[in-house]
Amino acid sequence: MREQTVTFRSGELLLEGLIAKPADGTRAAVVCHPHPQYGGSMHNNVVEAMLEAMWSEKIVTLRFNFRGVGESEGSFDGGRGEAADAAAAIDFLGSRSGVSRAEGIAAGYSFGALVGLRAGVEAEWVSDLIAVAPPIGMMELDFLAGSGKRIALIAGDRDDYCPAPKLREICERLGSQARLKIIEGTDHFFSGFEEELAEAVKEML
Repeated sequence: MREQTVTFRSGELLLEGLIAKPADGTRAAVVCHPHPQYGGSMHNNVVEAMLEAMWSEKIVTLRFNFRGVGESEGSFDGGRGEAADAAAAIDFLGSRSGVSRAEGIAAGYSFGALVGLRAGVEAEWVSDLIAVAPPIGMMELDFLAGSGKRIALIAGDRDDYCPAPKLREICERLGSQARLKIIEGTDHFFSGFEEELAEAVKEML
C-alpha cells in the first residue's frame, strides 16, 4: 500500500506521519507505536502487521511518530504528551477529505496501546479500540468500563509485559464490550508471528 508523508500539529509541536487510503476506503484508523525510549517508532514490525490487516479491510490508516521520535518535534513526555499526540492524530485524520467520521478506530501496540486507548476513549467519532500487548502493569484499564466503545485486546501467551491471565481478567471485567485474542507461542514482540497477528487484527475488525 502506498503511503503519503503528512505533518500535523499537536499543540505547538509538528509531528510526522504516514497516511494510506485504500481504494473506496472511508473508515479510518490511527495506529500508535511502542515506547519511544526503547527504540519505538512508527516503523515497527507489529505496527506494520496491524496496518496490513487494516488495508486488507479497506481502512484508511494514519501511523505517526510521537514527539521526539524521527522528525517529530519535542521530547518524550512520560505518556501525557503522547496521549495528546494521539488525540491530535485522531483529529487530523478525521478532518481529511473522504474519511468517514463514524466507526473510527484507535489502535496501538505496547506503550502505544495504552496511549491509543486513552485518546480513543475520549474521541467521539472513534467506536473501536484495538490494544495489542498493552503493558498492563503500567496502567489500569478500568477507565474503559462503560465507555460504549468496542474493545479488542490481543496478546501472546508468552508475554511477560502483558500476562495473558491478567489480560483475560480485564476482558471479563469489561464485559460484552470487550473481546480477547491470545496468540500461542509468541512473546511481547511478535517476531516471526506477524502473520498471525495480522489475522487476529482482521478477525477483530
